[in-house]
Amino acid sequence: MLMRTDPARDWSPFSSLFEPARALTAPMDAYRVGDVITVEFDLPGIDPDSIDVQIERGELRFQATRKEQTPEGARTLIRERPIGTVARRVMLGDVLDVEHVDAEYHDGVLTLRIPLHETAKPRQIDVRHAAQGDAGQRSIPVEAKGT
Repeated sequence: MLMRTDPARDWSPFSSLFEPARALTAPMDAYRVGDVITVEFDLPGIDPDSIDVQIERGELRFQATRKEQTPEGARTLIRERPIGTVARRVMLGDVLDVEHVDAEYHDGVLTLRIPLHETAKPRQIDVRHAAQGDAGQRSIPVEAKGT
């Protein structure tokens, strides 16, 4: 249903050599409860107004900006908390209903709730007995493709 794509993360085995210039990252968790997929991204210190979330052709993309919070005129002694823009991409399966995504940012966590598309939900199918015609109907649960 979901596929993580982060080409910059695995791009170079030498990325640890460039730690001072490291990019902002957004660790992700994803889980399913009932008919809803929840995806959470850690975005501490992000200005909520800078968060831009888009879904196009089965790809969830977002970017957000963490601005410098040092007071004007202050002399920086140590800077370990990165500033700049973070961006992530996640491929969504076609079984998700991207028309009804709920997004919320609270306590440094961006949470997206994406329901399963109706066609992906389990449904009951009536099966008739061929020898008995319509008189012998019974219901058999059938799982939809993709669940």
